[in-house]
Amino acid sequence: MFLRRYTRRKEGKEHTYYALVESVRTEAGPRQQIVAYLGELNHDQERRWQRTVVFHNRQGEAQQLRLFPEDDHVPLDDDPDIVRIRLSKVGWTNARRFGDVWLARALWHFLGLDAIVDRHVPQGKHTVRPADIVAIEVINRLCAPCSEFALAEHWYAGTGLEDLLGVADSAVTKDRLYRTLDELRQAKEAIENDLQKQYGVLFQIEYDLLLYDLTSSYFEGLAEENDLARRGYSRDHRSDCQQVVIALVVSREGFPLAHWQPPYIVTFLLNLPYLVGTAKGTCKKSVRLHASGGTEPRDRVLSS
Repeated sequence: MFLRRYTRRKEGKEHTYYALVESVRTEAGPRQQIVAYLGELNHDQERRWQRTVVFHNRQGEAQQLRLFPEDDHVPLDDDPDIVRIRLSKVGWTNARRFGDVWLARALWHFLGLDAIVDRHVPQGKHTVRPADIVAIEVINRLCAPCSEFALAEHWYAGTGLEDLLGVADSAVTKDRLYRTLDELRQAKEAIENDLQKQYGVLFQIEYDLLLYDLTSSYFEGLAEENDLARRGYSRDHRSDCQQVVIALVVSREGFPLAHWQPPYIVTFLLNLPYLVGTAKGTCKKSVRLHASGGTEPRDRVLSS
C-alpha cells in the first residue's frame, strides 16, 4: 500500500490531491486499485498517512490496525536520515567476539584487580601497562583458556579487547606475556594480601576455615633450568616427565588466598609446616585448615 499524488491546475493555481492505493494480484497480472480518495492534505496530514501506510505494510497481516498510529518516529521514504542498503551486496569480515570479553573486563575493574596489579607491577619503562597484559591473560583464562602462544597468535586478534583496552594486537606477543608473568610472580605476596583485603570489603569473606589442596603441572622438555621441576608421582599420569607441584589455599567460598610452589616433590605431611606458617601470615589470626591432596589420607582437619 502507498500514497499516490495527483496534481491539478485550477484557476491558475496548482492543487495536489492524494489517494490511498494498494497492489493486488489478478488473473491478468498485478494491478493497482484505489482504496480511498484522501483529497488535499497538508504536510502533517500527509506524514500521518505515510506512517499509517508504513505501519500497515509491516504489520497489516498480523494484527488489527489503527487508522493513525501513535508512533511519531516511523521513518518516511524521503527522510534524510534514511539510507537505502542493497542487502545482497552487504558482507562482513573480521568478526570478533565481544560480549564475554566485555563482561570479563567489567568484572576485572569492578573487583579492583586493575588497580591492585598496577600498584604492585607499575608500568615503568614498559610501552604497555603490565596491568593490561595481566588483564588479557586473566580474561583469556575465564573465556577461552589457551597457551600464551595461542593467545598471542590467534585468540587476542579474534576478540574486541584491542578496542576495549587500547592495546594493539602487534603489542601482545608471547615474550611480553611471559615477561609480565615473571614480574607478576615477584609481587605475588603483596598482590595476595591486597586481594584478601578486597575480598573482605566486597564479599565479607570469613577466614575461619581455609581449604588446601595440591596439584601439579608437567613439562615435556628437559626443564634443565627449572630448579623446581622433579620427577615423581604424576596426577596427569605422565611419570616420564618432570613436574612442579602447586599448592593453593582458598576460603570456604572458593576465593583463592595464597599459592606457592614447594621447592621439591614432597608429601602432604612435609608441606604442613610451610602451609601453617603461610596461613597464619595471610590471615593474621588462628584458622582451621581442611587439607586434602596427593596420595596422603584425605579429610585431615588441622588447627593453627
